[in-house]
Amino acid sequence: MPHIATLICNPDCSHTGLDVMAAITKTLPNAGALHWLHPHLAAEVRFHPNSGETLSGLRERALAAVPGQKVDIILQKAGATRIKRLLIADMDSTMIGQECIDELADFAGVKAQVSAITERAMRGEIEFEPALRERVALLKGMATAIVDEVIDKRIYLTPGARTLVATMKANGAYTALISGGFTLFTQAIAAKIGFDYHQANRLLTEHQRFTGEVAEPILGRAAKRQALEDLATARSLTLVETLAVGDGANDLDMITRAGLGVAYHAKPAVAAAAQASIIHNDLTALLYAQGYHYGQFVA
Repeated sequence: MPHIATLICNPDCSHTGLDVMAAITKTLPNAGALHWLHPHLAAEVRFHPNSGETLSGLRERALAAVPGQKVDIILQKAGATRIKRLLIADMDSTMIGQECIDELADFAGVKAQVSAITERAMRGEIEFEPALRERVALLKGMATAIVDEVIDKRIYLTPGARTLVATMKANGAYTALISGGFTLFTQAIAAKIGFDYHQANRLLTEHQRFTGEVAEPILGRAAKRQALEDLATARSLTLVETLAVGDGANDLDMITRAGLGVAYHAKPAVAAAAQASIIHNDLTALLYAQGYHYGQFVA
């Protein structure tokens, strides 16, 4: 069965891009010619794995051929479903560069404590739901107006976020921001990026202050997978037509369930389990993975 290797060099390495691509192509079995998606930065090549070869093994062999190079390699089956019709994306540390609850905690003077819990939860060392309850409790009494200040002064979009969403939407895809964070943030971030839909947890409030509680049930790992499945069903799509991207352990179920699951600058356990891992590039790498040429990107 024909497969596609998408090779994406970090812009810092553009001067070695041609050599890097050539070296990787030599490691792929029965490889064809390179097709450039962006001169010296992104290319794809068709190949046919031999019997018994795994994509993970081939990827490791390809990376070993270019040690020290900042290149991401995505291997997948070729075919029409390579272009995805549904995007499910995590928010914190994926579509934005921060963890919103950590930034809120900074205003309450408990950022170090909350950040430590966040890190353990994202690594999968503790369950997401009790970790969220524990962190939210530390926000009790904080004025809800702080959220607007955090969004204005602390939150920035991940490079390539708008382009990823705009390009996929322009080509008929439905896009959803599915977060273990909070609706007070996803409604603003989804609008800024251009998502069609958003879903997240709801912080409980009273008299314009947080009560220290979150509405149940909590949107965690299983709920993210369910959102992927429900949105695909609602749009009469098969899961192979879906793309999911995230960085933390609570994203694992949706990442491994999607047609193309991408770990984005992710925790080690997530990167190891995902079909694809982006380490050196921004979110436009997900467009190259679908075969888009940079000239097709929508700003």
